[in-house]
Amino acid sequence: MEQKVEAIVQWLRDQVKETGVKGLVVGVSGGLDSAVVAYLIQRAAPDNSLGVLMPLKSSRESIDHGKKVMDSCGINHLTVELSETHNVLYSTIKEQVEEKNEFNEKNNQLADANLRARLRMSTLYTLATNYNYLVVGTDNASEWYTGYFTKYGDGGVDILPIVEFTKQEVREMAAYLGVPDEVVNKQPSADLWEGQTDEDEMGTSYDTIDAYLRGKEVPERDKKIIENMHARTEHKRRGAKQFHLK
Repeated sequence: MEQKVEAIVQWLRDQVKETGVKGLVVGVSGGLDSAVVAYLIQRAAPDNSLGVLMPLKSSRESIDHGKKVMDSCGINHLTVELSETHNVLYSTIKEQVEEKNEFNEKNNQLADANLRARLRMSTLYTLATNYNYLVVGTDNASEWYTGYFTKYGDGGVDILPIVEFTKQEVREMAAYLGVPDEVVNKQPSADLWEGQTDEDEMGTSYDTIDAYLRGKEVPERDKKIIENMHARTEHKRRGAKQFHLK
């Protein structure tokens, strides 16, 4: 683990040097993956790394865990409250669609959640431009393969330092780095709505996805869920499809 951490930290330093920026910024959610990335970028750029807490319909626990992570790793940090901004923007959009009698109640919850992720991305890039930093992503291998991230939201980043590591490997890395135990051991959740968990939403567990990615046998039901998620979200990993005149 020491070698893996040192390799990531050196890679982060190389990205700073190659792109000509001054440092690195990450959004800290109070979850495992963003905690690990906060610790890693603080090691890579102690004087030029920034953790950003962006409360937006967030649980009290998530906010408290995010603050604890930033305090414990010693990263420079700030908080940008986005609840009012989100409420104004979403209510304005909803009002316009309702006037046309085209509001889709079925998709309302997901549209709301995705807007939150994209507002956070916009906030991080605004800060990144201010400080001349790179935006660092927090997706792990399990999330990347299944597409469990918002396109141009938490997936809208410059670099991905832990994308080759499964959820379990990230958890082991967190323990090695000294991430607070309550963050290491908490139930994974994007905190999209009250009681929401990643595994309930996906319909399978991270342990099962990790096993699948390692080439191990998993139940047929879970295998189908994982492969369907991967196929359905290919556009997220590929980026914008381009037209070429033949």
